[in-house]
Amino acid sequence: MVVTTLLSLLLKTFLVQPFWIPSESMEPTLVPGDRVVVNKLTPGPFDLHRGDVVVFQDPNGWLGPRQDTRPGAAIKALEFVGLYPAGDNHLIKRIIGMPGDRVKCCAKNGRLTVNGQPITESYVASGAKPSEMDFDITVPEGRVWVMGDNRVDSSDSRFHDDGTGKTGSVPIDDITGKADAVLWPLDRITWLSNYSATFAKVPSP
Repeated sequence: MVVTTLLSLLLKTFLVQPFWIPSESMEPTLVPGDRVVVNKLTPGPFDLHRGDVVVFQDPNGWLGPRQDTRPGAAIKALEFVGLYPAGDNHLIKRIIGMPGDRVKCCAKNGRLTVNGQPITESYVASGAKPSEMDFDITVPEGRVWVMGDNRVDSSDSRFHDDGTGKTGSVPIDDITGKADAVLWPLDRITWLSNYSATFAKVPSP
């Protein structure tokens, strides 16, 4: 038991950590109750990319006031060593803009653009608009612009920004890691692609 706990702690601290999906903000890609595995080597030895699904600490009260649902001591101990999925005070969204990128919505064709390049987002629900609100920002250095796949029900960078990209973007230092795969429930096991083809034609900022 001691060896198992130590190995789990090592994995959780340096390599991977489970995370549970608490809301509908990433539908249809992720649904409430999904368990995903988070690769903690990204960012770090491995770079972040546009299209990555990332888990990050609440940057500035995005989650709003919540009831006290703190788990008991046993659950907190299991979470600490990586045997129980984390969820409180963390969010999961998709990276749309990297540092220096200009992200705008929407172009005349109704698509979101990154550095002037319109993108076709296959992970957004069929028929849904890229955004119900217009914005035009440049992502500051050391930060990323994130959006949920469920664009009509996601409190993401759009809703926390002052129009400059500074307040709505997420510090890279707050990112716990990249979500690589859905592990539970069994009928939803799948890899989470980074959709590199979606952003393949986006030029450098």
